[in-house]
Amino acid sequence: MSNGSQPKLLIPALNPIYTALNPLLDPLLRIITGLWLIPHGAQKLFGWNAGPNQPVGFDALSQAFEKYLHLPGVFGPLAALIEFVGGILLVLGLLTRPAATIVFVELLIAFITVHLPNGFFADAHGFEYVLMWTALAGVVAVRGGGRFSVDALIGREF
Repeated sequence: MSNGSQPKLLIPALNPIYTALNPLLDPLLRIITGLWLIPHGAQKLFGWNAGPNQPVGFDALSQAFEKYLHLPGVFGPLAALIEFVGGILLVLGLLTRPAATIVFVELLIAFITVHLPNGFFADAHGFEYVLMWTALAGVVAVRGGGRFSVDALIGREF
C-alpha cells in the first residue's frame, strides 16, 4: 500500500455501490446534523417538547445558565440560537463552514461544561450524545457544504 495505492476491497463487487454513494455522504451528514440540531434549539427557544422543569425562552435560559452553570446569562439564548439557526444553515448548506464551526464550538463548550462531569451515558446527562454531535459538526466544518448545497449553487464556499 505504499505510493498512495488504495487498499484492496474485501468484496470488490461492492466498489460500484461505494463509488455511487460516496458523493451523497457529505450532504447526508450535513443535513442530518442540521436536522437534529433544529429541534434542540427550538425546544430551548419555543418550548417545543420541553419537559416541565426545562427553561424556555431567553429570560429562563439566561437565568438557568447563571444559576446552574455559573456562566454569563447571555450564553443561554446564544446556545439556543446557535443550535436553531445553525441547524437551518447546515440543512441548507448555506455558510456551511462558518455555521458548522460555530456549532462545533458551542457543542464543545456544552461537552466540557455540562456533560463531561456527568460521565458517559446520555440518560444521566453524560457526554456520549453531545460528543458525537460535536464530532459531526467538526467534520462538516472541515468538509464544507458539498455539491448539494446553497454554497455550491452560488459558487462560493466560505
